[in-house]
Amino acid sequence: GIDKTVLQPLESPEAKEYFLTEEAVAARDLYPERLIAFVSVDPRRPHAVEHIVAWLEKRDCRGFGEFKNELDFDDPRSEAIYEVCNEYALPLVFHIDPTLCRDEAGLPRVAAMAEKYPAVRFVGHGPGFWTAISGDDDRKGGYPTGPVTPGGAVDRLLGEHGNMYAELSGHSGYNAMTRDTGFTEGFLERNHHKLIFGTDYIQAGQKLPQIEWLASIDLPIEWRQEIAFDNALSLLGMSGE
Repeated sequence: GIDKTVLQPLESPEAKEYFLTEEAVAARDLYPERLIAFVSVDPRRPHAVEHIVAWLEKRDCRGFGEFKNELDFDDPRSEAIYEVCNEYALPLVFHIDPTLCRDEAGLPRVAAMAEKYPAVRFVGHGPGFWTAISGDDDRKGGYPTGPVTPGGAVDRLLGEHGNMYAELSGHSGYNAMTRDTGFTEGFLERNHHKLIFGTDYIQAGQKLPQIEWLASIDLPIEWRQEIAFDNALSLLGMSGE
C-alpha cells in the first residue's frame, strides 16, 4: 500500500546496511514513478561536498540521508554537509545513538545546527533521538518503557524550530509513540504537521507496526494523511502530487 518511497543510501563505515548512492539512483531510474533517490556521503570522505553537488545536479537526488556516523553532531566535517544542504534547501535525515551523531542531554548540538542552517529540513530518528522525547533522557539510547516525563528535547525542538521534523521508523519511533499513550495524544496534537511515516531498513516479510498503529489511533483524517504522506511530500517539494 505504499505508493512512493525514498531510497536513503548509507555510505559511512559504521553502517551495518551499506547502500551506495549509485545503487539508489540505479533503482530509482528503473521505477522513477515510484522511487525517489537521496544522496549520502560520509563527511570524512575527501571532497565530500563536491560529490554531493554532483549527485544533486547531475542525477536529481532530492535530499541527504541517512546521516549516520561516529562524529559529534556539530563536528566541522558534518557542518560542511549541512552547509551544502542549506544551499540547496534539502531535507536531511539523521540518526542519533550514544556513539552516532553524538549529542548531550537536551540535544543542544542538534538545536544549534537547526538554528545555524535554517534552510535544511532536519529529520531526526533513531534510538538516541527518540529517547529524548522524555525529559528524563539519560542518553543511553535503547527503547525505554513507561511514562514520558514532560520537557523532552524532541517536543521542544519540533515546537521551536520550523525546520525540525521527526521520522517514525524503526522500533525507536514506534516505541516512542506507544510507551505512553496519554502523552502521545498531546504530542500528536502539537506535532502532527512535523511527523513523517517511514520504514527504516526493511527486509522482505518485515513487520511494520507503525502501519497498524497509525490506522488504529483516533486522529482527524487530515492529521493521519499528513503523517502518512503529506508532510513527506511537502519536504520533498512535491505537495499536491
